[in-house]
Amino acid sequence: MSGAATILHADLDAFYASVEQLLDPSLQGKAMVVGEGVVLAATYEAREFGIRSAMPTRTARRLCPHVLVVPGQFGRYTEHSETVMEILQRFTPDIEQISIDEAFLDVAGSVHLFGPPDEIARQIRVAVRGEAGLPVSVGVASTKFLAKVASQVAKPDGLEVVPEGGELDFLSPLPIRMIWGVGPVTAGKLHDMGVSTVGELAATEPGVLKTRLGRAQANHLHALANNLDPRPVTTRAPAKSVGSQQALGRGITDPEDVTAVVLSLSERIGGRLRRKDRSGSTVSVRVRFWAPGQDSPENVSRSRTLDAPVGTTDAINRVARELVDDAIGGREEPATLIGIAVSHLADSAAVQMELGFDDAEVDDAGDVARAGSSRSDAASAVDRQLDAIRDRFGKKAIGRAGLMGREDRDAPDEFRELAERD
Repeated sequence: MSGAATILHADLDAFYASVEQLLDPSLQGKAMVVGEGVVLAATYEAREFGIRSAMPTRTARRLCPHVLVVPGQFGRYTEHSETVMEILQRFTPDIEQISIDEAFLDVAGSVHLFGPPDEIARQIRVAVRGEAGLPVSVGVASTKFLAKVASQVAKPDGLEVVPEGGELDFLSPLPIRMIWGVGPVTAGKLHDMGVSTVGELAATEPGVLKTRLGRAQANHLHALANNLDPRPVTTRAPAKSVGSQQALGRGITDPEDVTAVVLSLSERIGGRLRRKDRSGSTVSVRVRFWAPGQDSPENVSRSRTLDAPVGTTDAINRVARELVDDAIGGREEPATLIGIAVSHLADSAAVQMELGFDDAEVDDAGDVARAGSSRSDAASAVDRQLDAIRDRFGKKAIGRAGLMGREDRDAPDEFRELAERD
């Protein structure tokens, strides 16, 4: 099933690395990675040595001893992303941003203004390169799935148009790893069945696929292989929550480790809330346990709704730690993931000062989570000072004592959630 080829997928090439090269032209043409502990992005020159995102930086150095490593500047990436998204909005209001560096566009209503979809794609690439200074690859097709595949084929810094009626001819010779949801494990199962291209997958009976993949995955992948993707481009509503989670490898049991993880996540969430000038009144946590011998993990969730929205790192941390402790209880198996979210968001400016309470009658833990109290205001002042120092001197210029020596154990939340996949 296909319609007119009016859906575009715009994907900034090696975005974090490209921004670093824009900010420091001496990095142009060099094998370079972003991320001091974990590779968050790699230039195409670095990828020639086998370096990929999510790889430990020490492994990248082993593969390419002369690779340049830069720590990353998320604030600058956000600025450049916003510039690009503003450019895209000139061509159509029907935009679905799916990460910091990519978005879908439906230009069906714009062709009378800017020309056919392929011409719009060319104009977008020229505008992004000229005004933002960044390379962008664009795919044009009849479905979101196919437009994204086309943009991957176009990389780096290219344009790929899949004409209406030519969708299956385009898809058929591509490797199955080009399909969303086909990772190494699924690809291995398909290869064992003699399926290595999208065309071979499309020609395989769903019943045969179900024996190896299960009903849901078999139906999903077979549909995509036949370009059956009815999803429209949907402009997303503002976020209803802000959250972060951290996978913990084989798991942790030490209370000090739990304390550090909760504080780290709380600081990430608090920073994101402050950048959006938002606060939230409900704090939720999720703790995953996966003990040896279990077939699947067990998730335990807890939440608490406060009397008024909070947005300080200290308040989020105090409430979240109590909830995590309650979720862990007396369990002996290790926690393999901890996640925290703040929801029921409101504009911080709308949070009124709370009057009529004597601080001496309220303990520290409860007080810092009571918006408008003196201790809440003090915590907010500390956050603002930390934010100001980091904005001026860099994210590592100052930190909290509880995270000393632990900051590089995991990739920053912004990168983990929005890591590029090109």
